[in-house]
Amino acid sequence: MVAASPAHHSSGEDQSFISVPRIDMSLDRHLVANRIVKACEDYGFFRLVNHGVPDHIISSMEEEVYDFFSKPACKKQEAGPPSPFGYGCKLIGLNGDMGELEYILLETNPMAISRRSLVMSTDPIKFSDAVTGYLQAMKDLCCKILDHMAQGLQLPDKSLSCLIKDNDNDSCFRVNHYPPFDGNANGNTNNSLNCPLVGFGEHCDPQIITIQRSNNVGGLQIYSKGNHCISVPPHPTEFCVFVGDALQVLTNKKFLSVRHRVLANSSKQSRISMMYFGAPSLAASLSSPFLPRRYKNFTWGEYKKVVYYRRLGDRRLDLFELSENV
Repeated sequence: MVAASPAHHSSGEDQSFISVPRIDMSLDRHLVANRIVKACEDYGFFRLVNHGVPDHIISSMEEEVYDFFSKPACKKQEAGPPSPFGYGCKLIGLNGDMGELEYILLETNPMAISRRSLVMSTDPIKFSDAVTGYLQAMKDLCCKILDHMAQGLQLPDKSLSCLIKDNDNDSCFRVNHYPPFDGNANGNTNNSLNCPLVGFGEHCDPQIITIQRSNNVGGLQIYSKGNHCISVPPHPTEFCVFVGDALQVLTNKKFLSVRHRVLANSSKQSRISMMYFGAPSLAASLSSPFLPRRYKNFTWGEYKKVVYYRRLGDRRLDLFELSENV
């Protein structure tokens, strides 16, 4: 079990009454672009409605997810251990971070998905088709969002989405399953600082953006610029969009990657959360067009190596900041 680290935020108070931005993608393009930029500047996060992803694409993916996590533990373990792709339980990464969850992590390459499906489903073709269809929809949505961001930032058209459209992009897909958790039954109690029990610890995503969808069980919390904790209730028709570290660098800190966590699941129903992490190719340079630059020149591959060997909640971008703007 992990608990929130008080060193990272000044207030444990849950600011649930704060409404995070909710953006309707069906509105005028110029209006949507400006609203996305504003949300990314203020929160590093927004909720997306009228996104255009067909219901059958979502339901097919969710059906496969529920089917996998309902299997006996011995069957699920045949898809693991994660290296880093595959099935994992409780352990998050290689550096001692733990959570109250199990998960699958998949590449977005259709051939890799097809191979992985052989150990994840009794109907691998159905599983592979569902995952491939969902990931194509997520990639398309990711590129649409990034094109709106580029417009709102007055950057060249496709200058951000081209990083995701690259055939060598390093995007990945993760599904987290948070079973119902009884802290008292498991011998866990809140610590002396009265920090809530956490299912997935506080962190920022390292990629460009994350597109997340969950079922109707809550638990997601984001942190505001003032380090207040904001609960984000789930909604069946919405996606949540997170600014990642790579986008913070590409925008020269105009957008800040949002710190977030997931509380341990106190519901009687399992929580399912599906995340598409949009990332560039390993060779892609994370260099901002905005001056003076706040970060050294480095590639996504170089940054990924740093992320891989550090703890979940570490502030990794600090290592790449320039002491003087250039």
